[in-house]
Amino acid sequence: MNYDVIVIGSGPGGYVAAIRASQLGFKTAVVEKSELGGICLNWGCIPTKALLKSAQVFNYLKHAADYGIALEGTATADLPAMVKRSRDVADGMSKGIQFLLKKNKIDHLQGFGKVKPGKKVEVTDAEGKVTEFSADHIIIATGARSRELPNLKQDGTKIIGYREAMTLPLKPQSMVVVGSGAIGSEFAYFYNSIGVQVTLVEFLPNIVPLEDEDVSKQLERSFKKSGMKVMTSSSVESVDIIGDTCRVSIKTPKATEVVDCDIVLSAVGIATNLEGIGLEDTGIITEKGKVLVDEYYRTNVEGYYAIGDIVAGPALAHVASHEGITCVEKIAGKHVEPIDYNNIPGCTYTTPEIASVGMTEKAAKEAGYDIKIGKFPYSASGKASAAGSKDGFVKVIFDAKYGEWLGAHFIGDNVTEMIAEVVVARKLETTGHEIIKSIHPHPTMSEAVMEAVAAAYGEVIHL
Repeated sequence: MNYDVIVIGSGPGGYVAAIRASQLGFKTAVVEKSELGGICLNWGCIPTKALLKSAQVFNYLKHAADYGIALEGTATADLPAMVKRSRDVADGMSKGIQFLLKKNKIDHLQGFGKVKPGKKVEVTDAEGKVTEFSADHIIIATGARSRELPNLKQDGTKIIGYREAMTLPLKPQSMVVVGSGAIGSEFAYFYNSIGVQVTLVEFLPNIVPLEDEDVSKQLERSFKKSGMKVMTSSSVESVDIIGDTCRVSIKTPKATEVVDCDIVLSAVGIATNLEGIGLEDTGIITEKGKVLVDEYYRTNVEGYYAIGDIVAGPALAHVASHEGITCVEKIAGKHVEPIDYNNIPGCTYTTPEIASVGMTEKAAKEAGYDIKIGKFPYSASGKASAAGSKDGFVKVIFDAKYGEWLGAHFIGDNVTEMIAEVVVARKLETTGHEIIKSIHPHPTMSEAVMEAVAAAYGEVIHL
């Protein structure tokens, strides 16, 4: 069968690209061997947020007295029930993608997809039957998986990756989390919140190392205040399994420490899914585990495209979705602006939450900017005080010469819902004074954005 567009992979890059292609009048199919929605909906963004919501509710219950609420008995964390809720949410979202594909008249080709020369795709189903399809345009969106370190091989039981971390059958007593990026920090927060003794190990000097240093230090303080052990500038040298115990040797700046735990969670990044999908046979060029593409996601071979985690850029669901839309609209002949990768928001759903966009303070200084910095603490926010969530701040960075909004770095309650204001403002080249003069509702957490901008220009009221 011939299609206009075939998309290999149904994650947030693949299914969004397919839907946009169908909207633009292309006869479209999606190849997916597993659950529709890919890792994000089934084993990533969505189910982890469901788990984190359970942890948040549990924390509210533990601190109910702080809000004037008396509870009879003690709240307990039921991990299997939390996991079931998380899986139910993921299943519901996956069914939602199935509905969207049908609504947009997109064929779902169940099986493993492999690109072939001559604009063809080979699909192998669960029984091993191979069917060949052709398309004028083939978009590869095969995503990524948990990366393994040579000295930290995952066995799925004692040394686990994010998939197993989402579905542990029983709550462990203790856990070592290796890597403090978004995935590692979120799981460290989740398990610590439900009563697991967590040790978080980070090779670099700061946790969440891609974030502004002030944000990293605030999260570390919050984690330590909650009882988590945080080890920075440290690396796991080895893990010995002794009975039911993981004996973890951790090299620190001072010495080698040994930590015994029930589970080791490896969260040291991702590896792209490029193996066995026909890139070599088709002549598609890769470099350092990524498919090389131009600004519209065209590979070096005409008619073949790649988006999402398998191309250079942030491995984020919302980035993959926009890459898919940009790719398809260019195929359709529309005038499309390439994505501005300097204006991509990033979010980490710990408590406190983290959200950021643009340059960090360090990066702005290294780039030679003369900068204005505004910072507004949540401790000065009326809404944050009322909510009992005073840990955190909003930090903004402007170019002192021209007023360009270089970056914003938030940590605190609800900040992942607030960062879009900055993304839009930067896209529209909004000035700081336009933000100050835009009335923000009171009392809200979002007032902190206005106040931080005002602080940068010496006009802050509530600080």
